[in-house]
Amino acid sequence: MTIRLLVTGFEPFPGAPVNPTAHLIRHFQDNPPASLAPVESRFAVLPVDYARTVPALEEAVAGFEPDVAVHFGLSGRAAGFRLERLARNEIASGVPDNAGTRPQASVIREGGDHVASSLPLDRIFSALEAEGHTVEWSDDAGGYLCNYVFYHSSAGLCRGVRARLSGFVHVGHVALPGVPADQAVMDFRNFAQGAELILQTCLVEARGE
Repeated sequence: MTIRLLVTGFEPFPGAPVNPTAHLIRHFQDNPPASLAPVESRFAVLPVDYARTVPALEEAVAGFEPDVAVHFGLSGRAAGFRLERLARNEIASGVPDNAGTRPQASVIREGGDHVASSLPLDRIFSALEAEGHTVEWSDDAGGYLCNYVFYHSSAGLCRGVRARLSGFVHVGHVALPGVPADQAVMDFRNFAQGAELILQTCLVEARGE
């Protein structure tokens, strides 16, 4: 059984000129993890733009129909890997995207409920912790584009995204050029290893192992 895996990150955004998740996606594109085989993978860096993010996600999965969708995003408050348990049906007020759009506080879908992550979060937590990674829980993925993508993916609102396992992981600042040393909570090698471990754990769950 070949599992189809979608992994996304985000481009930089106001207040975060370096987004480690974009670097992660490009790293995986250039160096597909051998540990994920056999699997069909797609990696995409999404725009931080309310008008373009969902169309970009739909374009990334055109004709692919992933079984597993893991979305990564940056949170400057995360001490390491932050596992998001809940996609909230809400958009915060006044936080601009890269196009300068400042949406009013609103819901994403009228009449819709919050949606729980379907990733194997307990297994992911244990796997990360066992390898010495800093990992924490969260029930609030924010009201910005991270939560926006998380909700659209987990609620099945994106054309072509009906993954059995779908969810979001925030990560703190990573030691990369342009990131002040006192902000970084991990180096890129540890970040990539932890992210790969998350994907491995999701694939094990998807195979029913």
